Amino acid sequence: MKMLMLQRRPERSVALSERDARLVWRVAALLLDYPSPQTLAMLDQLTAAASELPDAVGTPILDFLLHEFAPGDPMRLAAQYVETFDMRRRASLHLTYYAYGDTRKRGMALLRFKHAYRQAGMQVGDEELPDYLPLVLEFAATVDTLQGERLLAEHVPVLELLRLSLRDSGSSYAGILAAVLATLPPISTADRRRIAELAAQGPPDEDVGLEPFAMDPLMVQGRR
Repeated sequence: MKMLMLQRRPERSVALSERDARLVWRVAALLLDYPSPQTLAMLDQLTAAASELPDAVGTPILDFLLHEFAPGDPMRLAAQYVETFDMRRRASLHLTYYAYGDTRKRGMALLRFKHAYRQAGMQVGDEELPDYLPLVLEFAATVDTLQGERLLAEHVPVLELLRLSLRDSGSSYAGILAAVLATLPPISTADRRRIAELAAQGPPDEDVGLEPFAMDPLMVQGRR
């Protein structure tokens, strides 16, 4: 008879309750997505939520809200967002892009996310690939905390590489990534080796269609 082995959840970088971690993920999901008028209108709510968090994660979020959202210039924010995340290959918000680029191997990596969403009963539309960081954060915050945290933890090297890239470019979005990383296991020696590999190699350049993975007929309804 086999003994059941309970998996212990890894310790987070900062001592946080599950409620605080989920709040960080929910706020980060909104702030790392394209700055829509609806999100900009939530400034007071987001500020109040961040104010409830421990300083280690709340302060970088509050700094971002104060210096980026508070001025309230939608055109400036939109232009800055596009320049930060859409124009630079090393600042992609798609987690599998760093290791696989737009290659065929990336399709199998994307299935890991899609299976997790399906198992939790979450349906995702075809407007975004399933490894889009704001989507993963929203999933972890509002749908399946355990599976969502596992997906994020598996990509700690990518998240740290993204944070470093944003920091080096002087982007205040780096603080949001720092807050997210604080909710996850500390960076290990193996993680640091992987970060160095990803930074040295950069995303592969092979260009192939990912339409079969973005247009899965089982995931055609809008994101909730």
